[in-house]
Amino acid sequence: MALIAVITCLQGCASRPPATVLNPVAIHESAGDRISLLAVTNRNKVEKDGGFGSEWRRALSYERYEFSVPRDRKAAAIIYPTTHADTRREFIITGRKELDESSWVAAARASTVDGTVSVFVHGYNYRYQEALFRMAQMASDARTLSPPILFSWPSVATVTGYVADRDAALASRTELERVLTSLARTPGIKRVIVFGHSMGGFLTVEAARQLKLDGRREILNKLQIVLAAPDIDVDVFRSQLLDIGTLKIPMTLLVAKTDRALSVSSVLGAERPRIGRLDINDPQIRDAALKANVNVIDISSVEASDGLGHDRYAALARFGGELEQADATARRKGRSVALVFDAATGVLTSPFRLARPASAQ
Repeated sequence: MALIAVITCLQGCASRPPATVLNPVAIHESAGDRISLLAVTNRNKVEKDGGFGSEWRRALSYERYEFSVPRDRKAAAIIYPTTHADTRREFIITGRKELDESSWVAAARASTVDGTVSVFVHGYNYRYQEALFRMAQMASDARTLSPPILFSWPSVATVTGYVADRDAALASRTELERVLTSLARTPGIKRVIVFGHSMGGFLTVEAARQLKLDGRREILNKLQIVLAAPDIDVDVFRSQLLDIGTLKIPMTLLVAKTDRALSVSSVLGAERPRIGRLDINDPQIRDAALKANVNVIDISSVEASDGLGHDRYAALARFGGELEQADATARRKGRSVALVFDAATGVLTSPFRLARPASAQ
């Protein structure tokens, strides 16, 4: 419980944005980059502030947002809008529109230039607006996401809500499956990248497992799953992979053995190891990745801003080109890879390379 106290202290030092930051601000001239986002959520609507709460609902809400994102800023830092909007410093929503499902899917299709769409599934302890602004930051830094999409599930957004969030993630499998199916079945969309962070990684893999059990292999074949600091028990993950089977596009894990937040998850889970803290230099990890046809990338060198080493994924967005190139190489050669990422140089090196598993040949 001492580790939870540390997290509470660290996270309590930063103020959290209210739903009012979702209200569009009229800007005549912007000193920031213009970013367009799509979002979908199974959270309940909160009419009094125009936001979304932490209660689960079956019906999905679809929206489109326009952002002004400051160009000169420190790494993955986000400054939320104040009363007097300053586009040089603050992330500001300049447009917001509610859509129906068909219009939303059509917008996703119209925005892609290469047949790829990217879906971000946030982790534990996130408010809707926090996830949305994080997506805007990553989209601005990556400059390659086409188009960026947020799937927000009903996290209770409290440090002590870990168990409630895990239940909410499990309850959201069908809704995420529906979104991925709608995108993958749309003519012109050839690949759906699903980027799941922390507990969102657990939800992502559960949705993929459900797709397999529902016999939707054609949808799975279009998915490229990337898990950043996945908060998944090692044995649970092994069981999920057995159910899913070999994916057409190998899954990628972004890991760091120094992730302190996942240490807390491990404590809460009776000291059982989490996938996001794998040691890439461990030969057993190499063999497991070989059998599962999973790419593993150590991102320990990427600077985190949360004091826990759990939000490295946000700063990693600006290196999206290098990671995409490594992924393309792995897909072209038809084999999994294990890589170490050097944030100082943007170079990926391989302590060992994994041969293609026999089941995938």
